[in-house]
Amino acid sequence: MTDDERIIRIETKIAYQEDTIQSLNEVVCRQQKQIEQLQATCKVLIERLDELSDANNTAKPVDEIPPHY
Repeated sequence: MTDDERIIRIETKIAYQEDTIQSLNEVVCRQQKQIEQLQATCKVLIERLDELSDANNTAKPVDEIPPHY
């Protein structure tokens, strides 16, 4: 194998690696955006759940026996 062939192989490998790195970077960026969206959704759901929980704690139960019994 000549030096020129070795250089061509190395350059080819580097080109494929750069392409792979770029593809992986795009995937990671998309996943980060999805994670941020999911975190925001979870935050909204937790706040809503807390509101509903507070509302249930202040309401009287339907099956509660009136005090005169």
